[in-house]
Amino acid sequence: MDNDHNNIGDGVVIGDDGLARPAWAAGDSLLRDYYDTEWGMPVTDEHGVYERICLEGFQSGLSWATILRKRPAFRATFADFDPDTVASYTDTDVERLMADTAIVRNRRKIIATITNARATVELRDGIGVAELVWSFQPDHTPRPRTFAEIPTTSAESIALSKELRRRGFAFVGPTTMYALMEAIGILDTHLLDSHRRGSSGIWPA
Repeated sequence: MDNDHNNIGDGVVIGDDGLARPAWAAGDSLLRDYYDTEWGMPVTDEHGVYERICLEGFQSGLSWATILRKRPAFRATFADFDPDTVASYTDTDVERLMADTAIVRNRRKIIATITNARATVELRDGIGVAELVWSFQPDHTPRPRTFAEIPTTSAESIALSKELRRRGFAFVGPTTMYALMEAIGILDTHLLDSHRRGSSGIWPA
C-alpha cells in the first residue's frame, strides 16, 4: 500500500461492523475488502510475487485505489500476469497495450512489466523470484500506532531494490519495494489497534 493514505487520517476508524481499520480502508468498499482479505497476507509463489511487483510499479505516482480498480483489466491485458506469456511480448504488444484505456498507459511501466517477466523467468535457474524477495525479510517488523510511525523505506527494501535491479528488474525502487514487502506479508505494518494486526501468521500481533 502506498503511503498517500497518510493524508486521510492517522489512526484507526471503527467501522459499522465494529472492526478497527486504518482510515484509508474504512470508507471505500473495494479498499476495505482488499485490506480485510489480501493486504499483508503472505504471497510466496512466483506468479503472485511477479504480479505484485508489476502492480506496485504501476502504482508509483498514483493511488493504490486506482490500481486496484484497474486490476481486472491489468490481468486481462497481461495474460493474468503469466511470466512466460508476458516475457514473449513484442513491440507490437507494447503498442496494443498503450492503446488500452482500461489500464495505466505508461510506456515505461508497460515495458518494465515485460522486462520483469523475462527477469522472473531467468531467475528460475537459481533462487526464484519469490524466494529471492522473501530472503530480504528483516528480523523485526514495525509496530506502529499511527501512520506517522510507518516507514516508507528500510535497509532491507533498499537492498532488495538493488538486488532486483542487478537481476534485470525495473520500477523496483526502495519505496516501491517497501510497499511490496508490506503487501505480501514480509512486513506487518498494520496499526497495532487494527483488527488485522498479526493476521498474516508471519509476525505475532
